[in-house]
Amino acid sequence: MNGDGAAYSIEVGGLVAYYGARKVLKGIDLAVRDGEIMVVMGGSGSGKSTLLRHLLGLMLPAEGVVRLLGRDLTRLSAMEMAALRRHMGVAFQSGALFSSLSVAENIMLPLREHSDLDARTMEIIARLKLEVVSLAGFGHLMPAELSGGMTKRAALARAIVMDPKLLFCDEPSAGLDPVVSSSIDDLILRLRDAMGMTTVVVTHDLDSAFKIADRICVLDDGEVIALGSKDEIRASPSQRVQNLLNRRSEEATLDTDAYLRRLLGEG
Repeated sequence: MNGDGAAYSIEVGGLVAYYGARKVLKGIDLAVRDGEIMVVMGGSGSGKSTLLRHLLGLMLPAEGVVRLLGRDLTRLSAMEMAALRRHMGVAFQSGALFSSLSVAENIMLPLREHSDLDARTMEIIARLKLEVVSLAGFGHLMPAELSGGMTKRAALARAIVMDPKLLFCDEPSAGLDPVVSSSIDDLILRLRDAMGMTTVVVTHDLDSAFKIADRICVLDDGEVIALGSKDEIRASPSQRVQNLLNRRSEEATLDTDAYLRRLLGEG
């Protein structure tokens, strides 16, 4: 519970990250409310993927804290982290399906790893999740036989097979045509409403972001430059936010004097 009375599933405070000597996250503060869809946006190199890696526990903070479901990731043992991951579902950008396994076998992988269910029960659960993502009857197919949209749906089915409390989606509409992309957005909304999951979506797709988000976090150069509702983001006074929303190049608005000072190493 935070000062505004809301309960938070994800809390990030003062998060700093480095790649070598380069500081890539510069004190990120972010709290995601229970049951909401938080969209993280930003241009290439803004820090979106690095933030996601920290939320998944794949990287630990150089400074700051990341809490999932009230647990500080820096204080968890390997066994405790594994237990926490049972409450997390991840849909990767590429789908990350194993090419040698059928769709149904891919979906059952988390159940095989994290449960003691018998094979018949796992098969039934896999079929149920395929039904949820509108892939009923496709479990026997191999990943190579799926279209791009079907691959994304299969990845979501695997991500929710354990009924997670937290769902993370990395560029769920990347590489899809607008109609299929919109259907994936609709699916994410239905999953949140049906399962009550707290969802974090990392995307550069503006249409998708403004369709599914309860709130939007905009990153730029490793910093949060805007955080709020869709209307608040649209009305942001930040030039960098408006450049992103209107797909304007930063170079188009670059101050000439500032640029010369930077070249001379004076600022």
